[in-house]
Amino acid sequence: MKVSETSLPGVRLIEPVVFSDNRGFFTETYNEHKFKAAGLDYSFVQDNHSLSREEGVLRGLHYQLAPKAQTKLVRCTRGAIYDVVVDIRQGSPTYGQWQGFILSASNFRQLLVPKGFAHGFCTLVPDCEVQYKVDEFYSAEHDRGIAWDDQTLRIDWPVTNPILSDKDRQHPSLSQAERNFLFEGETK
Repeated sequence: MKVSETSLPGVRLIEPVVFSDNRGFFTETYNEHKFKAAGLDYSFVQDNHSLSREEGVLRGLHYQLAPKAQTKLVRCTRGAIYDVVVDIRQGSPTYGQWQGFILSASNFRQLLVPKGFAHGFCTLVPDCEVQYKVDEFYSAEHDRGIAWDDQTLRIDWPVTNPILSDKDRQHPSLSQAERNFLFEGETK
């Protein structure tokens, strides 16, 4: 497994080893021992799976407030997505900065999104399936979001008129969003 740093402290791009032959492939998408050896020591408690039927579906930007904040391990198991993370930790040297990644069923990449980051993705093809692990259970009371098209963030999404849920149409800008994350130095 290859774990790469990104331009956002704490966010990691993970590329598992894939064994392919004429029958198909095999890969370990998660191995607690290997993750811990790579400095990624999380206890995941819930797996989530979404299907987006159309190209241009945008889900996000989502996060949960502390104390119910979530670290996510995200992968695309069918199709391809443009996955975006935004640093929303007050006092962080990268506060308000974002980075995008292509995750697809064919590249097997996974993205580790730590607490203190908003997360969203846009489907690049029809019938995309995204699966992710989280280290905290879903809490509707702590569920928050940021507008996908916040002009201060200037995220370079691959769509201009995405397909959104009613909830995602109503998120505030980063400056008006409720958030309670403080930067406390390097994230594991």
